[in-house]
Amino acid sequence: MVKVNENFAKLPANYLFVDIAKKVDAYQKENPGREILRLGIGDVTRPLVKPVVDAMKKAADEMGYAETFRGYGPEAGYGFLRETIAAHDYQNLDISPDEIFISDGAKSDTSSIGDIFGLDNIVAVCDPVYPVYVDSNVMASRAGDYKEGSGWSKIVYMPCMEENSFLPTFPKTVPDMIYLCFPNNPSGVSIPKEQLQAWVDYANLHGSVILYDAAYEAFIQTPGVPHSIYECQGAKTCAIEFRSFSKTAGFTGVRCAFTVVPKALQFGGTSLNQMWARHQSTKMNGVSYPVQRAAEAVYTEEGQKLVRENLAYYHKNAKIILQGLQHAGFTVYGGVDSPYVWMKVPEGLTSWQFFDELLKRCAVVGTPGSGFGTHGEGYFRLTSFNTTENTEKAVQRIVEQFT
Repeated sequence: MVKVNENFAKLPANYLFVDIAKKVDAYQKENPGREILRLGIGDVTRPLVKPVVDAMKKAADEMGYAETFRGYGPEAGYGFLRETIAAHDYQNLDISPDEIFISDGAKSDTSSIGDIFGLDNIVAVCDPVYPVYVDSNVMASRAGDYKEGSGWSKIVYMPCMEENSFLPTFPKTVPDMIYLCFPNNPSGVSIPKEQLQAWVDYANLHGSVILYDAAYEAFIQTPGVPHSIYECQGAKTCAIEFRSFSKTAGFTGVRCAFTVVPKALQFGGTSLNQMWARHQSTKMNGVSYPVQRAAEAVYTEEGQKLVRENLAYYHKNAKIILQGLQHAGFTVYGGVDSPYVWMKVPEGLTSWQFFDELLKRCAVVGTPGSGFGTHGEGYFRLTSFNTTENTEKAVQRIVEQFT
């Protein structure tokens, strides 16, 4: 008889955002005429900028002629995109094109990266945390058993709370694999360079690897906050970095991202760069040519200008949420170097109870903090990715109903 991976049975029946979608769909059916304002899932609303669309159209046209048709591309990505990324995103950081691997999303890569690591490695995550880091390690059998209120028995949790400015501190148990995400999802806070440098030093000292999710680096506004972990000395020997075009350039529906695995990153004489190259060539056939040409166009002068305008639009929305809720007396964090605002729920309510009340009374959707981990309880994530008009209406409804 076929045996299944029993670790899947340990997971909740649905992914967090699937549960939210079901609740919202049920509410919409019961209230068909009510306008629902969605500040929950981190999906963008601004359209792709013109240079990106033009590049995608041109590349699609090329596919229609024998002379310019392309079949399977390089699994790690076309040279034109890898070279462009190295020149723009890693200028002066000495990252070469063959250390950059193009993929269909940071979610895919952060969940698949564990494939190249041993199953007995100790995993550390921030709490609260993006659920994919934990769930993928549950599937891989690194997590142990789940206990309500304390989480997975084999995972090392690093509480990120008000008392430590939502930044992790070194755990008592030394982990092998350390997941860090900055600017952070869900709390929206960024990490000062000196504190990130401390994590790099810690990882090198203990022979750990940092899995650094920098999907929101384009939102950083605070001077001196690092956009890449490779701005820290010694990071190339201990860190893998994940980046995405999803939030930066509106590629959530187009799908394109990249992962940086330095050639200097080796454990036991084994190159992780070579291992990841082998992994990708085995498990995927690369991102489509038109999408990679579209991603390349993000880096053109006009592309950069228009992308920055879209980012400014989302920054404005985050400011509306942050200041609107602050003025109404709510305690809120994030929203400066990130599209996420992390708010304390009203006293007496759990984060899921606040979700239900917010939907029922305001027709506004956010994300319960408990969905991100034990220390997310009592908080709520709001995103700045809706339109400015809807963002203003959502804040007004929250203020009117809860103050």
